[in-house]
Order: sequence, then C-alpha cells, then structure tokens
Amino acid sequence: MASSNFSADIAAWAERTKKRMEEVANLSAQRLAEAIVEATPVASGELVNSFRVSAPPRQSEDAEGSNEGQPVNLAGLGVPLGGMIHMGFTAPHAAAVEYGKDGQAGQGMVRLAARQWPDIVESAARDTAD
Repeated sequence: MASSNFSADIAAWAERTKKRMEEVANLSAQRLAEAIVEATPVASGELVNSFRVSAPPRQSEDAEGSNEGQPVNLAGLGVPLGGMIHMGFTAPHAAAVEYGKDGQAGQGMVRLAARQWPDIVESAARDTAD
C-alpha cells in the first residue's frame, strides 16, 4: 500500500511542478512584454499602442501589420509549456525607433528588454514559489 501512496505523491508533485513551470513561463513572458512596452518611447502613442502579442499559427499577413495580435495580455492565449509566443510592433516605423535611422541612435527597447530575460525568469520563479 505504501507504494501506491508514493506513486500518488510523485504524480501530485509532478502535476504541481508542471503547473509552476507554466506559471513561471507565462509570468516571464508577461514581464518581458511589459519591459518592452515600458521602454518604448511614447511621443504620439502610435508605436507603443501597436505592440501586439500572439500565438501561432501565425499567418503571413501578420507580418504586414494586421491587427490580429492582441495587446499585452497573455492570459487568453492558451500557449502550452514550450509553446511559442510572438511579440512585436505593427507600426511601420518600429524598426527605425529600435535600431535608429539616418544617423539617429535607436532606442533599443526590444534588445534591452531581451537582455533582462535571465533576471525576468529568475524573478518570476521567486514570485511563483510554493
């Protein structure tokens, strides 16, 4: 009988662990999106308001700037652990703001947020601890 309790304990532990991994992944992605938005210049609001998050399948028209993505809200995406999330801007001048143009320095909002990824995940893991 002890082995069935042990098996049940292991199964429960595995389920809790999977759920926590999903929570850490979702919270980390949410915080990455927030870091990008926070670092985005808000001159007219057009660029920051064009930031979208979506889950595959991604259609080719998404790259053309359609609004099929969702504003920063990962809750309803239903992305499984190990799944892919697309984040990006639909405003046509997003690349010029990120990388710079005509000798003007870029803001690097996406690249700077991406550099924070290890810290974001570590923080999310602490915040979701049992």
